[in-house]
Amino acid sequence: MSYAMEFAVAARAESSARAAFIRRTYAHLAGAILAFTALEAVLLQLPGIEQMVSRMITGHGWLIVLGLFMVVSWLANMWAHSDTSRAVQYLGLGIYTVAEAIIFLPLLYIASRFYPQAIPTAGILTLTVFGGLTLAVLVTRKDFSFLGPILSIGSLVALGFIIAGIFFGFSLGLVFCFGIVALISGYILYYTSAVLHHYRTDQHVAASLALFSSIATLFYYILIIVMRSRD
Repeated sequence: MSYAMEFAVAARAESSARAAFIRRTYAHLAGAILAFTALEAVLLQLPGIEQMVSRMITGHGWLIVLGLFMVVSWLANMWAHSDTSRAVQYLGLGIYTVAEAIIFLPLLYIASRFYPQAIPTAGILTLTVFGGLTLAVLVTRKDFSFLGPILSIGSLVALGFIIAGIFFGFSLGLVFCFGIVALISGYILYYTSAVLHHYRTDQHVAASLALFSSIATLFYYILIIVMRSRD
């Protein structure tokens, strides 16, 4: 039985309920980041990790990985928004965290072997950007929902470039990476304002997944930028 009608949208909820929802959202976001970090540490120490990474990025392997990631992301997001079961919501967040850890594996393997200092640098830069954008939304309390169509179009264009790069074998340069950082910064504004204005106070799992997806993608491309700058 759905319990959704028992909860108000955060913008219309009582201040105590809204504050509790925001705390739960960011606590779950922190938990997802810690789980992702722990999973990567384990995966990078697995025997035969070099062969696994090679299979992932050789030929059309990366296109298959990307396609599977998109399917899992869609499924995880649907589960995280479930109105009937809290367990299903947590399952969605859990499988999405695992999927992120897997798709990050080739990049983090290369970074850990050849650019070890790039990882903490990218992590600090990511948290700085994320924290600054989050603070801007929390202080101004502006609703950035108008960014939705712009972000959707930008995402489709970016995906098209990525798929074309895989098929035709050309490298996406730093300009593309900076473009993705700008796009994801828009998503952070969009999702953070959604936490304040549009999510219900029982949707902290879905809200944390949205924020985690943004911060993970931001870290991915900032790490690429840092690695390339060291070349």
